[in-house]
Amino acid sequence: MTMLRDPSAKYSAFPQVPLANREWPGRTITRAPIWLSTDLRDGNQSLIDPMDAEKKTRFFDLLVKAGFKEIEVGFPASGATDFDYIQNLVRSGRIPDDVTPQVLTQSRADLIRTSFDSLAGAKTAIVHVYNALAPAWRKIVFGMDKADIKAIAIDGAKQLRDNAARLPGTDWRFQYSPECFSTTELDFSIETCAAVMEILAPTPDNPIILNLPATVEAATPNIYADQIEYFGKNLPNRDAAILSLHTHNDRGTGVAAAELGLLAGADRVEGCLFGNGERTGNTCLVTVALNMYTQGVDPALDFSNIDEVIQTVEYCNNLPVHPRHPYGGELVYTAFSGSHQDAIKKGFAARERRNDERWEVPYLPIDPADLGRSYEAVIRVNSQSGKGGVAWVLEQDKGLKLPKKMQASFSHVVQALADETSRELGAEDIWHAFERQYLATEAKRFQLVDWSEHHSSPERGGGPRNGGGAPTAHRIFAGVLRIDGQERSVSGRGNGLMSSVIAALSESGGPVMDIVDYSEHAIGQGSNVQAAAYVECRTADGKSLFGCGLDTDVATASVRAILSAANGA
Repeated sequence: MTMLRDPSAKYSAFPQVPLANREWPGRTITRAPIWLSTDLRDGNQSLIDPMDAEKKTRFFDLLVKAGFKEIEVGFPASGATDFDYIQNLVRSGRIPDDVTPQVLTQSRADLIRTSFDSLAGAKTAIVHVYNALAPAWRKIVFGMDKADIKAIAIDGAKQLRDNAARLPGTDWRFQYSPECFSTTELDFSIETCAAVMEILAPTPDNPIILNLPATVEAATPNIYADQIEYFGKNLPNRDAAILSLHTHNDRGTGVAAAELGLLAGADRVEGCLFGNGERTGNTCLVTVALNMYTQGVDPALDFSNIDEVIQTVEYCNNLPVHPRHPYGGELVYTAFSGSHQDAIKKGFAARERRNDERWEVPYLPIDPADLGRSYEAVIRVNSQSGKGGVAWVLEQDKGLKLPKKMQASFSHVVQALADETSRELGAEDIWHAFERQYLATEAKRFQLVDWSEHHSSPERGGGPRNGGGAPTAHRIFAGVLRIDGQERSVSGRGNGLMSSVIAALSESGGPVMDIVDYSEHAIGQGSNVQAAAYVECRTADGKSLFGCGLDTDVATASVRAILSAANGA
């Protein structure tokens, strides 16, 4: 076969829908649709190793717990495995009264009968019949014309009607799919669905479900929305039908197609958790639901423990959830970029000050806590991280609230460590780096052994005076420091404790410094409270030195902070 220089020449643009005065672009989603999970059928048939009964049961229980009221539990005519599982599910009493099981079958008399038998004894159930209508299937797969294809649908509807009468103990509901709806002539889909409705005689109180699948995504999502709106506006007896969406993800826009289909008038969404399914998968119900959640719409599904949902889905499907998958991925509530980290940190701080329920945090469309995630996972640090991320980790892990300039200074230390190790840095890595830089006494030039402070009497005569001309009292720091490994008694005089410590250091061979900034705060509460003191000093040559001191006594923490800065010289 000769390869084309331009492969696009093999394909044609999908035609526009002749829809005048389309309404869906001006609408918003204001309520949750009816949800149907197809994980146990569509999802299961796409697995390399299909689920056994134990995994199917575990998955079913998860879907019930999450709030699904309609669940497609299998394809009973495919074989004994599915049939037996569905029958056992019905007989076990495991299906809650408000949950309706659904099964899928092709439009063939023997398969439809088997499908009804699998659900015999259920309180209520949906039997879903389909046949493909699209031109490519008519021509290539079946070799049939439109009349032949329509006859298959009509015969399937008669089988639904007759089998329901055969088993009157169940409240039977019906679903019909014009399979490959997205690539079928719209008027032919409407004609076929109307013929099915004539046989089954649905009413507004007992409607039929018409599933309009994007079996293969063949166009942009707006085209699918046009198809749904056109179908709904032209279907006879529309109020006796529930329009259901089943979007696949061939173009990577299954979620968007489902959302726009809802705007176009659909009532129901089918799909799988995290998008499992044939080829590129079905639409992800977690994403569609939580997209509503972030817009202030209750999706009527519970994903408040997203990690439990992921663990169950990964176990049952034996497929991983991608770490960047919307809402559920391991990395979606983390930030590596320094600018992202800084914005997130400020967002949390602003929310704490505001103290209300409104969610407004940059880069996070949803509160991780609403899905059972912890704030500690929001920011992680690597060589791309900035001061905001480093400061956030220290605050969350150790309770330290570094001043802004100190954040910037320490971030260079962390970045150097990240460059050196070529890996992500955890909270412990960052803490150990902070200890080495500011707190550790080993190998430091100035180490505190003991200290005391007393006030000198005001000097008379020419001594320092305050603004009113009165003599000024001094504070004298007297301590024992280990300097270059040797214990020495030192003392210094100043207007306050910290200036007297600086004086003692300069008289003992330490750097000459001035204090530029000082702050302190408590860590913890009650008897376990600890003081954190931060200082910024400037040397005679203009160099900035930062220090931190921790102690149960705030004055001692201040002394340690000065020594910490001096060690930075």
